[in-house]
Amino acid sequence: MDASPIVSVAIHPAIGVARVGNAREEWFLAADLRGSAPADPDGYRDADGRIKRQVSRFRIYATHASGEVRELTLDEAEIEWRVEVANLKAGWYQFNYPLDLPVAGIEAPERRNAAFTGGDRGRLDIRPSEKAISGRNEAGAPYRFDDGEFFGKRVYLGELRTDSAGRLLVFGGRGASAPLTPGTAPRTFANNDGWHDDICDGPVRARVRVGGETFEAEPAHVVVAPPNYGPGLFGVVTMDDVLQDLYVREGWVAAPEVTRFTRDIWPVFDRISGHQWVNDGFLPIVGVGSPLDARSPEIIAKLQEGSSANAGFRAQVHALFRQPGDERPEALPPIYGDALSDRRPDGTLLDPTRQELFLTGLQYEHLQNWADGTFEADWQGMPEFPDFDALPPKAQTEELDRAGMYECLGGPFHPGIEVTWPFRLAIMWKAPYRLRALPEGTAVRQDYGETLSVETALAADGPHGASGPGSLTRWLGVPWQTDEASCNSGLLYSPELYLSSPSFWGARVPNQVLSQEAFALASSGRLSPEEADRHFAKRHLWLRDINGRGYFERIDAMVTRWWKLGLVAAKTPPEGSDLPDPTFVETGRQPSATADPSLELLLAVLALEDSDGAAELGAGPGGTPPEERRGYKTFSRGEI
Repeated sequence: MDASPIVSVAIHPAIGVARVGNAREEWFLAADLRGSAPADPDGYRDADGRIKRQVSRFRIYATHASGEVRELTLDEAEIEWRVEVANLKAGWYQFNYPLDLPVAGIEAPERRNAAFTGGDRGRLDIRPSEKAISGRNEAGAPYRFDDGEFFGKRVYLGELRTDSAGRLLVFGGRGASAPLTPGTAPRTFANNDGWHDDICDGPVRARVRVGGETFEAEPAHVVVAPPNYGPGLFGVVTMDDVLQDLYVREGWVAAPEVTRFTRDIWPVFDRISGHQWVNDGFLPIVGVGSPLDARSPEIIAKLQEGSSANAGFRAQVHALFRQPGDERPEALPPIYGDALSDRRPDGTLLDPTRQELFLTGLQYEHLQNWADGTFEADWQGMPEFPDFDALPPKAQTEELDRAGMYECLGGPFHPGIEVTWPFRLAIMWKAPYRLRALPEGTAVRQDYGETLSVETALAADGPHGASGPGSLTRWLGVPWQTDEASCNSGLLYSPELYLSSPSFWGARVPNQVLSQEAFALASSGRLSPEEADRHFAKRHLWLRDINGRGYFERIDAMVTRWWKLGLVAAKTPPEGSDLPDPTFVETGRQPSATADPSLELLLAVLALEDSDGAAELGAGPGGTPPEERRGYKTFSRGEI
């Protein structure tokens, strides 16, 4: 290939998202298209029920002087990839609340593990050496990030491989977390001293040789996050929404000239409705059969009706949404905010306007245009995902850059799951979706004094001015499991509530779910409509297998049993069922040989209606197939 027309070479996605998993061999690729779920025919688990790792695939694209963009593979070029990652959580500062909140009274956080001083602080940082890889289908020990240490203990943070075209595959760790002193129990959601995990992030670089000329590609970044327990579900505010809002405000991206229903309005409603599968408070508010069911053809037709005759309905719906600065807890979306319950020393709320989540400014502007009737009613039916390989290369790069950010939550950042509040800072970005990068081989600075002041945190030459190995994920909870087991839903925090909403991170960390048993009963076709509806509306606590006798037992159990929790994934109901397609069902929850006696009795009673019913429903007294049986734990009176 002739290199003369090439003016630049860049890696895409600009930020790739991998996820940890404990499956021994199997894995799946992250989605390449915004809003699509990663494709995995086995349901994201291996034959032993262990969760597969999500792998981020990076590609090289060249831009020609003509403006043409094309992907480069080993068929046209020599490619050497270089990746640095690190886990800097334990040696960083505590997360208490986002430091970019525009309010007074934000206290500078202290160091995590403050008891470790001097040279010992460096031993808190897990910094494996840079790895380089090239060629086709390469894999093996030389490409593993397994030489970083936590107080002398080697910690595996993942590895590199290449595919048959020489594209880079980045694997994360196994989801392992542990304390420095065995037997130390976690005690808080985000700042457990003495603990480490295998979450990480870092720059991705490549050197490309084409036609005798060598190019250094524009670098990218990889983030290794916890598992996605809700593949195919998305935040009401995604990280892509947060970034688009930032880029438009900074003038880096042109604001959309027109609001389109299919692109700008319906996805917000659909993502809110999607939370019905992970939080049962959403079900009567925006779920199946509700006035805001975004998958109902009748509701969609009403939502996209832009005439003045429908203006009253649009105004009513618009008024339900919380706008920036709005303190209403009863507004949409019913999701907690960045500063939930955070208080100043005098007991007053740190920021009353951020107790709940609100849409970004750009999202809200589109919603206002919709309410005003100044939008394109362009609905042509449920959007379909294009074939990625059939897209023009320029469109491929745009989808790759935005797909991972669409998958990541855009709030609440308390602190978050994948990446958190610093992404709202313009100083982090070289260009849209492209982070400013530290020079290769430069260690990320961890020491900014005993505390990290707001002024330092937000300065252009501060910790968020340029990104390097470990700089993105260090604000997140350590270990990751304790944070995910802590951030739940309304009834946990306020038992007097009528519904279990608000949710926290429901699209990634479910609250209540439709179990396989309830799905089987509701979709069997053998129950009366009333009985089927009863089972469809029954939601189970997602954390029920690790909930224990209280908070400390729950977060401790999550550290080792995180992979046994169910994933909420799309299923097509049996033919003839009235359930929506898709229905998102809890799958993969780890079974045991112990049956559920409450379910056994229920199925025995249902079988009275039809002598064949027990067999068709898959159970009767003592008849639940062993592979479908669930373990259950009991507590003595007074233990809870």
